[in-house]
Amino acid sequence: MSPEFSIEFFPPQTPEGVEKLKAERALLARLKPSFFSVTYGAGGSTRERTFSVIREIAAEGHVAVPHLSCIGASRADIRAMLAGFQSASIRRLVALRGDLSSGMADMGELRHANELVEFIRAETGDWFHVDVAAYPEWHPQAKSPRDDLQNFVRKVKAGANSAITQYFYNADAYFRFVEEVRALGVDIPIIPGIMPINNFSRLARFSAACGAEIPRWLRKKIESYGDDTASIRACGVEVVSELCRRLLQNGAPGLHFYSMNQSAPTTQILERVNVKK
Repeated sequence: MSPEFSIEFFPPQTPEGVEKLKAERALLARLKPSFFSVTYGAGGSTRERTFSVIREIAAEGHVAVPHLSCIGASRADIRAMLAGFQSASIRRLVALRGDLSSGMADMGELRHANELVEFIRAETGDWFHVDVAAYPEWHPQAKSPRDDLQNFVRKVKAGANSAITQYFYNADAYFRFVEEVRALGVDIPIIPGIMPINNFSRLARFSAACGAEIPRWLRKKIESYGDDTASIRACGVEVVSELCRRLLQNGAPGLHFYSMNQSAPTTQILERVNVKK
């Protein structure tokens, strides 16, 4: 079975961003991804914008996959969103704990992703294919690596069909994680999350916050280019393409690209990797 790939967007904040995403999405659609997913802001802050983009993607004839988080939401809120997805014939979603938005004090009725998955199954049965998150380099809030593994196993036992990982640049971290969860009885597909390297300073800030390691050799190599944006992007394409090739050659079931609403980096990587459409 040929590996599949998918592409993730975030919901734009402005009318100009909406139009730009449409243009970028049209370019990426030529690559025939298995689905497009759309993120969901902290505390449900992008709820309507996420659903708007999802409806657009579905209307264009593509498989649309919304993210859904439970922090800050009531069971009634989540039930209403699930019903909305069902009425729009959405059959897959990414279930996440999520983060509290700034200034929000109410944690909501469901505190963990496994509780959200259990709720989705109780409310909708097998209607949805449910993806959950995985962290090969450990969730930054995990008490320990063992605790993080157990949290992941709980999400799977709650009814997850597959998992998408946080991005990483060390393939061994992914392979070790897969080996460890397989030893714990997890047999669902675990799809590597891939972050193209475009704006390195932004990537470094985001990586520090989410716990994704940028290897020292890679950081030093990119820093050596200074303000040469073209060289940084070319290096990023080369490095991430090689990462993707190694992952697929050693059994990864597919690739999930964090596109940052840009078509060029993902397109260039996929052309080099030559994933079958």
